[in-house]
Amino acid sequence: MIIGIIDYGMGNLFSVEQALKKLDCTVILSDDPAILLEAEAIILPGVGAFPDAMDLLEQKELAGFIRSLPDRGIPLLGICLGMQLLYEDSSEVRQTTGLGLLKGDIRRFNFEKGTQRIPHMGWNRLEFSRLPYWLDELQVDTHVYFVHSFLALNTDPNEVFATASYGNVDVPGVVGTGLITGMQFHPEKSGDFGHHLLEQWIANVRRNPDEQVSNLSRD
Repeated sequence: MIIGIIDYGMGNLFSVEQALKKLDCTVILSDDPAILLEAEAIILPGVGAFPDAMDLLEQKELAGFIRSLPDRGIPLLGICLGMQLLYEDSSEVRQTTGLGLLKGDIRRFNFEKGTQRIPHMGWNRLEFSRLPYWLDELQVDTHVYFVHSFLALNTDPNEVFATASYGNVDVPGVVGTGLITGMQFHPEKSGDFGHHLLEQWIANVRRNPDEQVSNLSRD
């Protein structure tokens, strides 16, 4: 499969690219929408601050391109900050409008001082309420690797497939609607299960989203 990675200047591109190549994908790395349209699916990575990322996406005319992907029938995966950019807005640094492809807001963890470390960094188990349409099965160990100080709040429960518990907060970990998918963690750095999720997304991402299951089994 040909996968496009959006190179807008704020992504951990090398690790994502290498993970895709290990899955026998052809990778297109570009900030040009015309070139990215040659791909069968698109990944939006991200490391850094939300407003800086949105500024770059707007400057490079990538924000409108990303918003157009559902209408084009092109699957999209946002990773870490890339997932957060899919939401309506963020309060990081300054109030900033996001891509608006998912319902919710990006806000900083709000723990009492000294109760939890921020950023949320390390391995946490994903708890699935149901499977996204592209995921056939779970593995026994569903631990993945997180590094973030902000999370999605005020989300639509129908758009949250899996959460991870951190302190007293259920952090949305795998989210999505239609052909849009987001992962708050880094699947490319999450061992066997992260590899499994990427492999499943690549293999099944062009399924009809109407096949999405409502529980944890396919009968």
